[in-house]
Amino acid sequence: MNELEVEKQIEQMVKFIRQEAEEKASEIKVSAEEEFNLEKLQLVEQEKAKIRKEYERREAQVDVKKKIEYSKQLNEMRLKVLAAREAAIQEIVAEAKLKLREVSKNQATYKKLLTDLLVQGMRKLGDKAATVRVRQVDLLVVKEVMEPARKQYTALFQEEAPALTLDQATFLPPPPTSNDEIESCNGGVSLISADNRITCNNTLDDRLRIAYQANLPEIRKRLFGAVAQGQH
Repeated sequence: MNELEVEKQIEQMVKFIRQEAEEKASEIKVSAEEEFNLEKLQLVEQEKAKIRKEYERREAQVDVKKKIEYSKQLNEMRLKVLAAREAAIQEIVAEAKLKLREVSKNQATYKKLLTDLLVQGMRKLGDKAATVRVRQVDLLVVKEVMEPARKQYTALFQEEAPALTLDQATFLPPPPTSNDEIESCNGGVSLISADNRITCNNTLDDRLRIAYQANLPEIRKRLFGAVAQGQH
C-alpha cells in the first residue's frame, strides 16, 4: 500500500469518526432538548397545580366568609323581627295594664271581683286561717266583702271557710300614677298563711301576669300567625 492509499484510508477513517461524533452529538442534543422540555413541562404543571390549589383555597375562604356574613345578617334580621314582635306583645300588655286601672273605679264590679278573689285565694291557700293584705285605699271595701266571701266559700265547697284577718299595718303598693318607676298595684288581694310561710298573690297585676304567660302562644298565633308559635 503506497503513501497515497494510506492517506486516503486515514481520511476516510477521520471522516467516519467525525460523522459518528456529529451523529452522537446530535443524539445528545435531541435527548437534552427532550429532557429539558419534559422537565419544563413538569415545572409548568407543578406551578399550575400550585396556582389552582391556591385559587381553590382562596375561593373556599371567600365562600366561608360569604356564608358567615349571610348567617350574621340572617341572625340580625331574626333578632330584629323577634324584637319587633316582643315590642308588639308588650304594647298589648301595657294596654291591658292601663285597662286594669279602670277596674277598681266601678265599685259594684270591683266589690264582686274582690269577693271572688278572696274565695279563690282561700281555696288555693288551703289553710284554716289567713291574713288578707290589700291596698290602703281598698281597706273599707275589703272589710265589707270579707264575710260575704267566707259565706260564698262555705256554700261552694261545703266546708267551713278559713278565718280571715285584715292586715291594717302593711299594705300592697298604691294605685298606679304617671310615674312608672314607682311600684304600684291595680287592686286585688294577697292572702298569707297563719305561719307566714305561704303567700297567695291574687292581685289584678298577678292575674294579668298569669294570664299573659298562659296565653302567650295563642297571643303570638293571633298576632303573627301559626309559624310564630315555635319562636321565642
